[in-house]
Amino acid sequence: MSLFQDDSMLGRLVHGLAKWMAVAGGIVLVAVTAMMMISIIGRALIWAGLKPVPGDYELVSAGMGFAIFAFMPWTHLQRGHAMVTLLTDSFGRRANQFILVITDLLMLAAASFIAWRLYYGMLDKFSYKETTLLLRMPLGWGYAAGLVGAVVLVLVAAWVLGRSISYAITNKSEPRRMGAEL
Repeated sequence: MSLFQDDSMLGRLVHGLAKWMAVAGGIVLVAVTAMMMISIIGRALIWAGLKPVPGDYELVSAGMGFAIFAFMPWTHLQRGHAMVTLLTDSFGRRANQFILVITDLLMLAAASFIAWRLYYGMLDKFSYKETTLLLRMPLGWGYAAGLVGAVVLVLVAAWVLGRSISYAITNKSEPRRMGAEL
């Protein structure tokens, strides 16, 4: 059994890590949605003595940043990104396997670049002690939250590249994921 198969020990570990990141992103997204709902109700009922959640926009931006980066590893692992195959559908399986290897390599490069820049952005925000306007929440924590998902995306992208290379070398088709035909 290859190291880059979904049912290998490493494959199960990568799947579990990506899945739990997505679950964490979903929990944060639900919490942010509930907080916004409470804040909107508070704004609508100011006349009744209620008020909005202080710093709701700041909390939404931090929470959404984390949620977006938390969903990306699972999306990439399941090949849930939009694929435009108008031209490549006419190519053979070998050509499409090569295209997947190239696109997975580019995804690894993009994910690595994003994680690298988030890391230095986080260090910059912490070193200058930048905070949000209302809550005075350090901006570096928002970068750190996004960095967690970005690092997991780098790990997942490296594994997906290995999986693509493994399928290309053995000339096997990848199983269907998220309704996409590969």
